[in-house]
Amino acid sequence: MNYDDWIGHSFSRTDIITPRLVTHFTNTFAPHIFDQAKVPLGVFWCLSPDAVPSSDIGGDGHPKLGNFLPDIGYERRMWAGGALTFSGTFKIGDSVTKTTTIRDIQFKRGKSGNLCFVTIGHDYHVADNLILAERQDVVYRETTDNSAMVPPPKATNDSKDTALATWQVTPTSLMMFRYSALTFNGHRIHYDQPYATGIEGYDGLLVHGPMQATLLLNLAATHKGHAPSTFSYRGVAPLVLGGAINVTLTADETDHLSGCVIAPDGTITTRAKIT
Repeated sequence: MNYDDWIGHSFSRTDIITPRLVTHFTNTFAPHIFDQAKVPLGVFWCLSPDAVPSSDIGGDGHPKLGNFLPDIGYERRMWAGGALTFSGTFKIGDSVTKTTTIRDIQFKRGKSGNLCFVTIGHDYHVADNLILAERQDVVYRETTDNSAMVPPPKATNDSKDTALATWQVTPTSLMMFRYSALTFNGHRIHYDQPYATGIEGYDGLLVHGPMQATLLLNLAATHKGHAPSTFSYRGVAPLVLGGAINVTLTADETDHLSGCVIAPDGTITTRAKIT
């Protein structure tokens, strides 16, 4: 089936950055947050979430496909990465209009089955001013027997780049519950362990991709003394809840900044590039 007709689908919603949202977000991540920002970096992921009726929620906790996103027949979904370009800063009290558009749909064959990559754009405006342009990469995979799933290769941190800063963070089920509530994210892999292990085949609850990106974004801003201009990231392995993780910022010989999240076993789970 050709899904090209879905490309360009777009809708807009407006939300307000309230003092309560800022306080709740800050206290979820503190002390691992850039404290010079009036609105903490990453709070935009809490704005205008998908808030469909419970009857329109699928078995995985996500909104059912076939409304904004096409129903391609693949039931497993994951936030795979994305990119951010900042043109301004948010303020408490801002009325933010978020325009969401399907940019691309691509099918590929992976080691564990068929995959569909959907590129989604989110533009955040305050009045007529574009504050943030976001690209979100979502991957859908074909439902398979969990025993047949091929785990991704484990990347370890063997980089020769210079380490600039590291935060050691211990995600907890409470932190993940708070983040799911802030972002209105119902994906069951973050809070329903029998589902995460028995249905989707993971080794435990998974730490949110954007939560890892938020930590990297705030570490980079803390090191630079200001918010980055651009930030791109991608998930390279699942991060299973349990133990302390290292959120690390490095620079290569040309001073280009990179970041990664390292699981307790040394596996890199998220990589980022920052300017």
